[in-house]
Amino acid sequence: MGTITVECDSCVMTGTHACDDCVVTFLLGREPDDAIVIDAEEARAIHMLEQAGLLPALRFQGRAG
Repeated sequence: MGTITVECDSCVMTGTHACDDCVVTFLLGREPDDAIVIDAEEARAIHMLEQAGLLPALRFQGRAG
């Protein structure tokens, strides 16, 4: 299976209303130290997408202490 690079510069929808709720815009448009908060419902949806092979597994691991 090949890879897909997702970036705004190569998106045909750049600069349109589609950017308003795009996950790439959401993630990349954040300040460097901004946390991304995922509630339980969103976590379940992400898990379902992971199980279906549509998303990679979340690799975040919180630091102890």
